[in-house]
Amino acid sequence: MAAPSHGSIDPSAGSRDTQPAGRPTGTLYVGTSGFAYRSWAPAFYPAGARADDLLGYYSARLPACELNNTFYRQPSPEAVAGWVAATPSSFRFAVKAQRGGTLRTFADPSPAALAWLTGPLTAFGERLGTVLFRIPGPVLRDDARLAALLAAWPSALPLTVEAQDASWQVDETFAALAAAGATLCVTELDDPAEPPTLRLTGSFLYVRLRRSDYAAAELAAWAARLLPFLADGRDAFVFFRHDEAGEAPGRALRLAALVAAELPAAVPLPAPVGDA
Repeated sequence: MAAPSHGSIDPSAGSRDTQPAGRPTGTLYVGTSGFAYRSWAPAFYPAGARADDLLGYYSARLPACELNNTFYRQPSPEAVAGWVAATPSSFRFAVKAQRGGTLRTFADPSPAALAWLTGPLTAFGERLGTVLFRIPGPVLRDDARLAALLAAWPSALPLTVEAQDASWQVDETFAALAAAGATLCVTELDDPAEPPTLRLTGSFLYVRLRRSDYAAAELAAWAARLLPFLADGRDAFVFFRHDEAGEAPGRALRLAALVAAELPAAVPLPAPVGDA
């Protein structure tokens, strides 16, 4: 059975007046893919900001970040501790699983492979929003391997799966993720022009907005698509592709403002660092 889809949901379902009684509003964890871009000053960071201070500035304005560098190398305990210390307790990291370990684990999700891949990520504690497990484009649909991964994945680590080849975009994939409580990553690219269908397979949404530009009307359309999920109590992780000019964090802030105008509780104010 296919996983539920909100691709054609009425945007009015996300208004303040239609929020289900007694159910908490979901949180919009919006941000960018990566944060360590000094070229974002002065558009987003203060002019002359030190590299060590960037995450602190970032987390004072945005509630989440999709970490890029964990995809290329395993984070050290010191690095994770530094990221956690620089952010408030309400902040969330979406951590890209290391690419080599991802391929090895998908081929054979043995206890040793999973321990190597996920062990360092437990140090994020409550700051860990989810682990993004990316199945690269050359890897075609393989139901048996996906089932083995889902069965072996540590239950304490929220899992999001991005399957890049089109062969994975079928009901069987969505049903397998839903049965395991794993989240399907929805990715929007420049091609095709139509926005992707939002499918809820886990307890939250995960959306990667990877187009080269987003006009005001397109951001408004995305806000309208996210509102029904948030009003239904579902968190949404939404990340814009980074750029050199610092436009990506601006888009994230504008999307947050559009959602907050309709559903204020979905976009809480950032807490001070050290509030835990």
